[in-house]
Amino acid sequence: MNPQILAGKTGVVFGVANKRSIAWAIAKAWAAAGARLIFNYQGERLKENVEELVAEYGENVPLFPCDVSSDAEIASFFQQVRNQTDKLDLMLHSVAFAPKEALEGDFLSTTREAFRTAHDISAYSLVALAREAAPLMRDGGSVLSMTYYGAEKVVPHYNVMGVAKASLEASTRYLAYDLGPKKIRVNCISAGPVNTLAARGISGFMQMFKVYQERAPLKRSCDPAELGATGVFLASDGAAAITGQVIYVDGGYQIMGM
Repeated sequence: MNPQILAGKTGVVFGVANKRSIAWAIAKAWAAAGARLIFNYQGERLKENVEELVAEYGENVPLFPCDVSSDAEIASFFQQVRNQTDKLDLMLHSVAFAPKEALEGDFLSTTREAFRTAHDISAYSLVALAREAAPLMRDGGSVLSMTYYGAEKVVPHYNVMGVAKASLEASTRYLAYDLGPKKIRVNCISAGPVNTLAARGISGFMQMFKVYQERAPLKRSCDPAELGATGVFLASDGAAAITGQVIYVDGGYQIMGM
């Protein structure tokens, strides 16, 4: 693969929290492939983390606040983006949240508020962000989101997040249909378990890791660099005819029946 396959492209990255974030793995790969990136951060608490990470790309990497549950903050973020560039080519949505108590125990106990919050932040935000990004993707573009197998099959304790990820995957397909005439592609990467801050909040996460090592055809899940490489492919012209898809990067676990 051409090492500068994304040269000349500009992207926005949502969801970097720390150096273990899947968003950071994909952002690093996009940058290494030549893309210029603009980042969001979620609240002042995470600003310092993100600032420290993006500093390796120089002092002037654009970084703006954006709480994806707020339409006003999304509008403000994209106004800042328009001050930086008149064209976007890439967008990464690596954002999900459910209250911790909703990721323990059973799905039946999910409260209305936990259900609403999980869907708002984990699924609707893709729609809200894509709506703002699309007018800037004048020459087409690639929108990429992160999902997980718990959208398709029951993963104990993943609970409402699995339901929200199912909504995210369906939203990806509907957005792919709406944005296809503008040559904007919308896809998901379904990653196997990766040891991130978010993952460690899921009850039984280490057991999930072990199951992949036992049952996946490759006897493992995936590592962040592999997710980055897939992210570069889906952002590149090599994936020009791929849209509305869920690409599994999970050691093959998804194909197994038992």
